[in-house]
Amino acid sequence: MKTIFDNSGTLNSLQKLSDTILENSDVKSLLVFGCDDNGWTPEEIDPILKALPKPVFGGIFPKIIYGLQVYDQGVLVIGLPYHPDILVISELSNPEVDYNRVLESPSEKWMEQRNEQNETIIVFVDGLSKRIASLVEALFMAFGLERNFIGGGAGSLSFNQKPCLITPEGLIMDAGLVVKLNMQSGVGVAHGWQPISESMKVTQSDRNTILSLDWIPAFDRYCELVESHSGKTVTADNYFSIAKGYPFGINKLGGEVVVRDPLTTDGRKGLICVGEVPTGSFVHLLNGTPDTLIAAALKARQLAEETCCKSESEKAPVLFIDCISRVLFLEELITEELAVVAGKGELFGAMTLGEIANNGRDYLEFYNKTSVVALLNDI
Repeated sequence: MKTIFDNSGTLNSLQKLSDTILENSDVKSLLVFGCDDNGWTPEEIDPILKALPKPVFGGIFPKIIYGLQVYDQGVLVIGLPYHPDILVISELSNPEVDYNRVLESPSEKWMEQRNEQNETIIVFVDGLSKRIASLVEALFMAFGLERNFIGGGAGSLSFNQKPCLITPEGLIMDAGLVVKLNMQSGVGVAHGWQPISESMKVTQSDRNTILSLDWIPAFDRYCELVESHSGKTVTADNYFSIAKGYPFGINKLGGEVVVRDPLTTDGRKGLICVGEVPTGSFVHLLNGTPDTLIAAALKARQLAEETCCKSESEKAPVLFIDCISRVLFLEELITEELAVVAGKGELFGAMTLGEIANNGRDYLEFYNKTSVVALLNDI
């Protein structure tokens, strides 16, 4: 596994890094992380991606991780000694698409090629699409618990949806990218957020927008709870700075809580979240502290070690998928979170709009505000 980073974030640097890594004969594919601030467009990047002699996949994210730092600008290229099976799923906001049917043929093919202990599936999605959770549920139905999954949402903190997924055919949007690699890994997931309210019923929602809670307009109910706990008045100007510390938790079977991040309002009384929140589900308001979040990142690292195949897991390369709102919440303390995740291995990854994970034992899920750690087999 070869990793090179350049903080300029230019397309010229992407070309040079790719050419340098491809000089290694054992590299069979490229994983690319870019920053939204790079300003890449399909017109500029597509000719580069299409001309590469090896398959390429990845995404453009609000920030990327390399070493013990987070970057607003830059490009990270990882040369992998694995040939990928790449599946692109279009129309990730279309309510008419049946993702179970879309995945039926690929899943049959991949199940025939099944390599249980040595398979990892990387999933990147357009983080501003409206049916991410539906796709993730379909992936679970298609592939079950036998494989490790890791990935997250690409896109921009401007919340303007634009092309953000890197494929061999170019830069695309409103889609999902599912990549199977014959690679061993160990995956851990944890978030560190705690309930601070009674359970509330989502009495009306539209995919990723909560419209009402206990029959009260969602924005009004949310502001009431946040203001009571924080002592601050929520306004249009300070909404995001306050909301980053107050996500929702969806109650799941077995006591599991899956976090949903209310990124912005819909201009009325609704709350637009990263990922769907079904009508009829029950949620709590959550809150956390820097200590609970950093402790959760360490827990994710430890869980990854428990499922890692390497005998020296502390030295394994670490793919870290961390929610962008965690760095906005932790600010300068993000370096402490990165340090507990890295161990003695090389750390790289992205700050995402939602996280995707399964460690081969637990339910595949689309998370928000969560740390996902994958220790990779480096051959």
